[in-house]
Amino acid sequence: MLSKSILSSLKGWLLLGLLCALLILAGLVLGMAWQVGKTMVQEANMAHMRYEADLIADEVTQQIDHRFQALERLSDVLGMSNDPEWLGYELRKNDALLAWFDAIVVSNSSGRIVSDWPTVVGRVGLDTTELEYFKMLRGTRRPYVSEPFVGRASDMPMVLVSVPRLDSDGRFAGMIGGVVSLNSSGLFKRLATIRLGSEGYAAVSTATGQMLYHPNRALINNDSFDATAIPLLDLALDGWQGDGVGKLLDGRVGLQSYAQVWSANWVVGLYLPLTQAQLPLSGFIHKLWWIWCAAAVLMMPVLWWLLARILMPLNLLETQIGEVGLGRRSGVDLATNMQELKQVASTFNRVENERQLLVGHLQEREAFLDSVLNASPQGMFVADFGGNITYMNPALLDILGIEPDMPMEAWLEQIHIDDRSGAKDMWMHSLKTGNDYVRQLRFIRSDKEMLWLEIHARVVMLSQGGNSLGLVGVVKDITERREQEALQRWEAEHDPLTGLLNRRGFDRRLEEAFADFRKTSTPSALLLFDLDHFKPINDEGGHALGDEMLRRIAQVVAWEVRRSDHVARQGGDEFGVLLPSCTLGQAQRIAESLRQAVSEVSVSHEGKEYTVTLSIGVTSFDENDTNYNVALSRADAASYEAKGHGRDSVVVKLPKALDPMSLFE
Repeated sequence: MLSKSILSSLKGWLLLGLLCALLILAGLVLGMAWQVGKTMVQEANMAHMRYEADLIADEVTQQIDHRFQALERLSDVLGMSNDPEWLGYELRKNDALLAWFDAIVVSNSSGRIVSDWPTVVGRVGLDTTELEYFKMLRGTRRPYVSEPFVGRASDMPMVLVSVPRLDSDGRFAGMIGGVVSLNSSGLFKRLATIRLGSEGYAAVSTATGQMLYHPNRALINNDSFDATAIPLLDLALDGWQGDGVGKLLDGRVGLQSYAQVWSANWVVGLYLPLTQAQLPLSGFIHKLWWIWCAAAVLMMPVLWWLLARILMPLNLLETQIGEVGLGRRSGVDLATNMQELKQVASTFNRVENERQLLVGHLQEREAFLDSVLNASPQGMFVADFGGNITYMNPALLDILGIEPDMPMEAWLEQIHIDDRSGAKDMWMHSLKTGNDYVRQLRFIRSDKEMLWLEIHARVVMLSQGGNSLGLVGVVKDITERREQEALQRWEAEHDPLTGLLNRRGFDRRLEEAFADFRKTSTPSALLLFDLDHFKPINDEGGHALGDEMLRRIAQVVAWEVRRSDHVARQGGDEFGVLLPSCTLGQAQRIAESLRQAVSEVSVSHEGKEYTVTLSIGVTSFDENDTNYNVALSRADAASYEAKGHGRDSVVVKLPKALDPMSLFE
């Protein structure tokens, strides 16, 4: 009963309102503190993780570089000799290298192991020709770190750090490799010192997604590990480095920071669950909330007394305003010494007189406007000063396919979700500023047909005082015009036969990728190729058969590359592929898969089957390139070189600053 009597009075409601305001204010302040604190905590943790990731990446890079340098010095000592006894003698003399390597092996130019230390039965004579690290060394002639493997004797995860043996003419003469244990070599000793709370951790993986270091040992060198489960890690595997917030392996959201170990093609990642990062802040906010609640309860008696004093003259004002609203009085006549209340009463009387005049004018204008809008063949609407649409003419109802009694909240949901927020913000801005509302947006009718609408609304202002009454607008259906514009944009940059990019569209994407490379050093690779043995298809089967072959090859190439890559038919049987955020090694593997896939495509004519092969040139953007045409010319030259090698091959063309063969040109 007590609570009911309190809430039945203005004083009680004001007291409750003040308490609610205090609680809302507390909630807003604490909410703002939470948001600001969360941002600061996140930025502080991100900065720490970014610093730690860079330190780890630098230390691992130094570890790898030192091992490369040690093997290169050993290569200078061994020279070009393949005598097993002499090589064994020299390897034993350099026994100190075993501090960095678990074992050292030497192979000849054909990939056969000719010496090792410590000696393991069966290792000398082993053929490594088809192993990935030997192919990479022979192809690039640069130091290389292999994919992880499990040692036969130690049953431990290992990698092979290797350098090529080059003769005085720069020809490939074999390789020298050092076997490095991922557990005991000290490569990741920095990771053991990382302190990211009780749940944060660091990990290292290869660019192919194989885990090299992780607190969960079961994930190391485990083929079942799926890097795409962590979207930011999947992005880092393509060469990106930086930090952000995203999903972790266990499904939680966490802070993540990535750095690249370019010399080994590895990715260093640091992970901290968001809940742990915010744990100290949440405890602090919780304590503040209870302190605020206690203070509000203690203030209630004081607020009650103050309201009792203030509301005594307000009760009379409330009564008289109610009588004016009921038509029992024409105005307020308040007998009080409080100047503020006198001003309120005077202002109320003036506003009431003006309101009566406006109501009369408004009724006249509404009658005129209703007749105009109902007769208009164009879609038109009227909205009040709160932004609510109060009227839509029959033409607009027909365009939108809605009923006159349909609630505004219901048909607003039919505005395309991508356009809804922007349209609402611009609508409220026009109401506040008096500017015209001009907007194009998508509307989905109840029959699922999507329309493009152009809306032009103008604020209606009072002639006296400049106050806004609302908006009057016109709606046009521009669906056909938008569809024609979209088709024209697509046709301008795409090949009509294959649906791939044409030369114009390809050049624009090359220019954008090269601009990103100059700005952020994001690596991008480029493939150029044409079709070997394509002319007989056109000559013997006609252009229709040739067009069919081109369409099939376009489908195969588009299927083999990544969704982020750009495939183009530049004219005739010439094709290009732009691989953004792609290293040269990854590009070579993609080129090989394209060559293999296209070789399996065929067309038939009069009982004869026709196939083609690819001569692919591969290169990447370089900091010495003045524009993307330099890289384009380099890839084209590599394609011609592939044809000169007998076709059906892939040739990687490095920039001259990186190509050892450029020294002999």
